[in-house]
Amino acid sequence: MKNLLKSALLGSIALVGLGAAPVLAHYKLTILHTNDFHARFEPISRFNGPCSSADNEEGKCFGGSARLETAIKDARFRAENSILVDGGDQFQGTLFYTYYKGKFTAEMMNELGYDAMTVGNHEFDDGPKVLREFMQNVNFPVVMSNADVSNEPELSDILKKYTVIRSGTARIGIIGLTPQDTDELASPGANITFFDPIASVQEQVDELTARGINKIVVLSHSGFDVDKEVAANTTGVDVIVSGHSNTYLSNVSDKAEGPYPTMVGDTAIVAAFAYGKFLGELNLTFDDNGIITEAVGEPLIMDGEVIEEVSVKARVAEMAVPLEEIRQKVVAKANSAIDGERANCRVKECEMGNLIADAMLDRVKDQGIAIAIQNGGGIRASIDVGEVTMGEVFQVLPFQNTLSTFWVSGKTVIEALENGVSQVEEVKGRFLQVAGLKFDWDISVAPNEGRVRNVQVMQDGTWVTINPNAEYGVVSNNFVRSGGDGFKMFSDAKNVYDYGPDLAEVVADYLGKSNGYAPYLDGRINKK
Repeated sequence: MKNLLKSALLGSIALVGLGAAPVLAHYKLTILHTNDFHARFEPISRFNGPCSSADNEEGKCFGGSARLETAIKDARFRAENSILVDGGDQFQGTLFYTYYKGKFTAEMMNELGYDAMTVGNHEFDDGPKVLREFMQNVNFPVVMSNADVSNEPELSDILKKYTVIRSGTARIGIIGLTPQDTDELASPGANITFFDPIASVQEQVDELTARGINKIVVLSHSGFDVDKEVAANTTGVDVIVSGHSNTYLSNVSDKAEGPYPTMVGDTAIVAAFAYGKFLGELNLTFDDNGIITEAVGEPLIMDGEVIEEVSVKARVAEMAVPLEEIRQKVVAKANSAIDGERANCRVKECEMGNLIADAMLDRVKDQGIAIAIQNGGGIRASIDVGEVTMGEVFQVLPFQNTLSTFWVSGKTVIEALENGVSQVEEVKGRFLQVAGLKFDWDISVAPNEGRVRNVQVMQDGTWVTINPNAEYGVVSNNFVRSGGDGFKMFSDAKNVYDYGPDLAEVVADYLGKSNGYAPYLDGRINKK
């Protein structure tokens, strides 16, 4: 539609002939953005975990709300017009969320001056009630277009599909997206139905366009791949602020997944990794028909060069006081860094996955349990070499999941492994880390069509081929056991017990047994 308007405009200019051509008005807008912050109010290490005060003073840390405050103020000062938006998943990830839920998140987002936000799947981790409380405490709209919340009393009167905000002389339409499989990823409850993102976005774009709004931004917590599909299959979207996949786009880094912005047709897609490590800054110029004539920018690194705003730093420190006794308790020592990076634990055997699965199996091995499985999406950070604190363990496993034990057939175990590798191309969290089990998988085979091969179970110290007809005791976390991440095959499990100890405590206890934990890989998962 915009291109048609542009063509019509050029045609009208041509008709002017020898007369003076009309001067087009230009509107400049800077979009500042974050995504997947995950309660990282304090500075983080290069492993995205806790960073000590000493290291922070030496400039070795990144992010934190105090640095973001400084960077946002500076960027707004430089901009002619600006908005600050978030791509979802502010909730969950540190003890700040565990202790305060969404209350401190709302306070900090208000302090930083956000103008809009979409709903991430983790905003539903504690159900619609906590999300409603958060929305009631923030000074900006929260939007989500691809869901029907009319039957959910906590959200039906407060959560809208889009909003319109003003910056300078322009009205800007803001549309929200959340993962279509949020019902598998979190706990939204049975009253919310999620829909296809493409049709949902187009419906809202059409409504905004009918209202005369020609600058439209989608805040999408759907992942970079989905966002490219949305851009390619909709008309009228100017910008997509991407979240969920922790994608890093950049024009200067060889670690980036694409340029910043990544253009798909006329749509500029931007993403700023996660955890407040970067502040995205996209500088746009629009003509008077809302056509982007320039889109340039780069995520700004929140490193030690960015001065922390004093009052915000003090407020974060004040709110951290109740957490300190828990966080600073030393539970173990790591002989070397334990890799828990998302890019590894969601696609292959990883050191943190082995640690967690081993710890789970060790805890319940006297109950006849033979197999441990842990979804890679539940692993949220690495652990640095040296002393390991309880705070670090909680950062790796922040979801307060409990240990679950149950019995299923070998056939069901294989089905679960197939589900685990069914979305590996998209780096989805359902990829399974395992113990007491090893298997091969072939990415050349279509998902759920036999990718998994050569599944073996440890029995009496020997690896034996799994028997599809035999029953096996399995330990996992309660999220997976109850069907999260697509593991619905466990809904009919026998002898289910979902109320074991907190998984973080299980891992901390296991680490504490070692005289210096040595992370390792042993080939239990093999890609063929």
